[in-house]
Amino acid sequence: MTEFLQQIVNGLTLGSLYALIAVGYTVVYGIVQLINFAHGEVFMIGAFGALATWSVLFKGQTGLWVLPIMVLGAVLVSVLTAVVMERVAYRPLRNAPRLAPLITAIGISVFLQEAIRLFYPGAKSKLTFPEIDVVTGSALAIGGLNIQRAAIFTVGALVISAILLWFFVNRTRLGQGMQAVSQDPDTAQLMGINVNRIIVIAFALGAALAAVGGVAQGLLNSNIDFRMGFLAGLKAFTAAVLGGIGNIQGAIVGGLTLGIAESMATQFIPGQFGGSAWKDVWAFVLLILVLVFRPQGLLGARVVDRA
Repeated sequence: MTEFLQQIVNGLTLGSLYALIAVGYTVVYGIVQLINFAHGEVFMIGAFGALATWSVLFKGQTGLWVLPIMVLGAVLVSVLTAVVMERVAYRPLRNAPRLAPLITAIGISVFLQEAIRLFYPGAKSKLTFPEIDVVTGSALAIGGLNIQRAAIFTVGALVISAILLWFFVNRTRLGQGMQAVSQDPDTAQLMGINVNRIIVIAFALGAALAAVGGVAQGLLNSNIDFRMGFLAGLKAFTAAVLGGIGNIQGAIVGGLTLGIAESMATQFIPGQFGGSAWKDVWAFVLLILVLVFRPQGLLGARVVDRA
């Protein structure tokens, strides 16, 4: 039973990371019907933004007070990247055939990876992410379970982010504008809603959550890499589809479900088809099964609506 509970903890940690990224996919898709395959690189850039903030301002410092400023640096860099991406690459293609922005997203993904690899000092190999007091260090032993300190940060970040996002979408005028644009952008524009502004806000919200996920990844793994966004972004997209693309709650549930499924498959599937080498395979097997028997996802695909 302890081993089972340990895998639940591990799965919730991994799933929280996926969920933080997946919400960005689902918010943008719910507003403009765009699969932003460059979103994984926004997550990666957030991690590098946090590392750059620490290296420039606090190198050698490990106090807990450093972490909020690192997160702020990550969010600023990721949001700026996402906003520029939307304005330069996606907005001119808004009325183009669906294939054009999809190919553009793949191109942006490669461009951002190469930009970090070539221009961030030392990024051609893995870079050590700073250890921060309290949120990193030896694991906590609670009831026979080993819980990484960074795992508590990751799950806590998801909970806080989900609450803030719910409040924004359901209790603010901008959030109500997002709901209106997601349902009918033409009518929303006739009602005086600035559609371009709402779309930019959607990209910014997704980027901010991805940036927090990038910091969490760095704390969990103690290192970051310019290629880290590709697989994480693919898994987050899988989580968004699993929960129901366009459904904010679905992105969170899909991320947690995917994380737990991977952890369970790694530990409990015996023989040559088990272990960490097969966890990605079983993640996509789960997605295929859900799409076969419930194509709309676990909670149903829909436009951005009340979270």
